[in-house]
Amino acid sequence: MNNIIVAKDLTYGYERDTVVLKDINLKINKGEMIALTGKNGSGKTTLSKHFNGLLKPTKGTILVDGIDTREETVDRIALKVGYVFQNPDHQIFNDTVYKEAAFGPENQGLEGEELRKRVVHALEAVGLLEYENIYPYSLSKGQRQRLSIASVIAMNSEAIVLDEPTTGLDHRESLEIMELLKELNSEGITIIFITHDMNLVAKYGQRMIVLSQGEIIADDSPRNIFKMKKVIERAHLRVPLITELAQELEMFRDAPLDPQEFFQGLCEMRRDYANVLTS
Repeated sequence: MNNIIVAKDLTYGYERDTVVLKDINLKINKGEMIALTGKNGSGKTTLSKHFNGLLKPTKGTILVDGIDTREETVDRIALKVGYVFQNPDHQIFNDTVYKEAAFGPENQGLEGEELRKRVVHALEAVGLLEYENIYPYSLSKGQRQRLSIASVIAMNSEAIVLDEPTTGLDHRESLEIMELLKELNSEGITIIFITHDMNLVAKYGQRMIVLSQGEIIADDSPRNIFKMKKVIERAHLRVPLITELAQELEMFRDAPLDPQEFFQGLCEMRRDYANVLTS
């Protein structure tokens, strides 16, 4: 089975007259790295919490690796899909870094050398092994965010959902988190990250899903969606400045996503122009 998550006609409402998600149909393949975007209140977080059973559909179904989330506990679903909250302080509660990372696998019944091996691997993956005996709240926010990710890695989850993982972090910490997620994805872990930052979407998103008023209005590569002016306007997004500049210039075959692509495009145009002059 290539799909890790499948939503079929998913509808969710907090109250009888308040529909937050409307007829969502979606397939997420194993190994993808997906950016989930849209303005505040569009339904991003609500949808993401269905991916590991934190919320259950009002109508329709969510299947996680073929399992209907309404028929399984959150703890069991977490073995397939882990969830990292926007604020790491909402999920860190143990008195050492090691204990925090060990909490999930301990609840699975792991102990002794197998538990130690699992936790060491997770902490090494996020660069926190040297802090294993440290009180978590003596770490920086970026380090605490990495600890939250380590807690999911230690569960051996096949997919990780992250709600705005770079919120409140400086540029360096944000890139460290995203590079970590990219590395995990290269190892076969499915990554779904919520963000408003289109620069991060351009750099790290293989696929971009855009929500507006509880509906998916676009599902494609960032490069293709950045060309969809009506989608961008409806979702109140802003494409990266370099992409916006290229679109205004109308000189490129395909609008670049970053400065490197921009200058490569200029070099190609210069080379093409030189060939015309010499032909």
